[in-house]
Amino acid sequence: MKKTIRHRIPRLFVILFLILPLQASLAEDIITQETGISQEITAIITAKQHPYLVLSNFPNRTDDLEALYKLSNHELLWLGTPDSEKKINEALVLLANATVHGLNPKNYDTETLWQKLQPALQLKPDAYKDLALYDTALSISLLRFLHDLHYGRVNPQGINFNLKLREKKLIDLPLLIKNSLNQKTLADLPLAVEPKLKQYQKLKPALANYRQLAANSLPFKFDFKETLRPGESNPQIAQLRRFLITVGEMPEEKSVSTTQKSSLYSDAIVSGVKKFQKRHGLTADGHIGKGSVAALNIPLIQRVTQIELAMERLRWLPALSTGASIIVNIPAFQLWAFNSVDQNDSDVLNMRVVVGNALKTQTPVLMAEMHFIDFMPYWNVPYSIIKNELLPKLIQNSHYLEKENMELVSVFRDSEKPTAFNQETMSLLKEGKLRVRQRPGGKNALGRVKFIFPNKDDVYLHDTPSNALFSRSRRDFSHGCVRVENPQKLAEFALKDQDNWNTDTIKEALNTPKTQRVILKKPIPVLFFYTTAYFDHNDSLDFYPDIYGHDAVLLEALSKPDDLSDQSLFISSNATQEAVIQ
Repeated sequence: MKKTIRHRIPRLFVILFLILPLQASLAEDIITQETGISQEITAIITAKQHPYLVLSNFPNRTDDLEALYKLSNHELLWLGTPDSEKKINEALVLLANATVHGLNPKNYDTETLWQKLQPALQLKPDAYKDLALYDTALSISLLRFLHDLHYGRVNPQGINFNLKLREKKLIDLPLLIKNSLNQKTLADLPLAVEPKLKQYQKLKPALANYRQLAANSLPFKFDFKETLRPGESNPQIAQLRRFLITVGEMPEEKSVSTTQKSSLYSDAIVSGVKKFQKRHGLTADGHIGKGSVAALNIPLIQRVTQIELAMERLRWLPALSTGASIIVNIPAFQLWAFNSVDQNDSDVLNMRVVVGNALKTQTPVLMAEMHFIDFMPYWNVPYSIIKNELLPKLIQNSHYLEKENMELVSVFRDSEKPTAFNQETMSLLKEGKLRVRQRPGGKNALGRVKFIFPNKDDVYLHDTPSNALFSRSRRDFSHGCVRVENPQKLAEFALKDQDNWNTDTIKEALNTPKTQRVILKKPIPVLFFYTTAYFDHNDSLDFYPDIYGHDAVLLEALSKPDDLSDQSLFISSNATQEAVIQ
């Protein structure tokens, strides 16, 4: 027995002598591989540049990329596992379907990543650099896509959209990606980051619908010679009928009838035209004039673009208040007052508005809070209006101020005593040392009430004595402020929870010469927005002319590939929200 043991001991040493170096070699290979991959990933992150990507520099995604690979100890995220091909394919499908969200797959190097996929899957484990290059390229593209989907591709500050900055990040993209990989839920990533606004969620299927219509519909162009009226005939009536059916303004007719072949502008088609006119900001009278022809002849692919731009702008918005809100869509010439902007609100107040002139005094895009309401206000005339409009009239007629119920004052204060107008005060007025205000009353440009939300542009909502303008389909006539069609209803909305205020007291305030200010117990968020594609409170997708040219500006900005910097999205630690405008 002892002899047997003595014989076995040398054999054990031989086995151990053979195994231990092999184990040490395997461990060394694993450490070398991990070190090699980690070094290559770290080198790519440090360089902030990637040779696979069209937009090779990624300084604005470096922090997210570093955080993402830190979660995996700087090992491969996509390659080197049995299910690599499956999860990479899922990620690439997300990028390829960026059009579903109004984004462009080319911005995420989708084709390049597809082309390099199979060679990447066949790489040997020691091809550290090539493995790291593909893995990080896919990670950067996915981070870019999710960032664009959540925040948008353009900094609104750069195109004069003065929206409030976000107070903090509400979403951790690296952690979201890592958890999705672990839980095998990559396909759900877009739903986790896209805006939850009802408006956005309605526009997304509308985008798919209009993209399909644009791809499958026959081209349509209505020739205009003179206004076509109901009961008249036109050789293009059949084409018009087909177009109205295509865009959902008329029900589809299953069989071809004599009526369908007729050139008569019949009642059924008139009804469809009226619906089309209403959805495109036109007077819905059924008369096909120049404005209607221009709207009919806009290619459906342009409607696709309008929806894409609307979705981009909605991504810029920080979280909106869940309480009462007021929204003015500038090119729609419409105001909506909601009890809750993103909840089911059956009691929506909607009215027409007049906005700033497109050529001279455009109404700004802004977010602010309404703090008070002035009944029977003075109108403090801006110096620009004094210089460009009042002074020339005063030179022609020294009694102009008296005629328009205006007066000179040293400062804008309700209790300020007026100064007599003469040659001396005329000189002071020219120098900007005196000011002009219009007294409350029937001629006052602000009407009987103004709704004030402090903002750097000094614009507000107000009543107007010029009610005839509300009947026009295009209503850009103001100096920048927004005139409202039904100021009493808006006052009732703003004061509905205010002590001692109701319909009767509001009517009394509107008909009493006394100027009075009402401070709101709870400020109401106000958004002056600009979008040419918008779902109204009746779930109708409406399109509007780009009166200020903002769509063209945004398209130009989107044509420049770039990564949006997070520093432009959030409140600076050294500035207040009021001081920093986005």
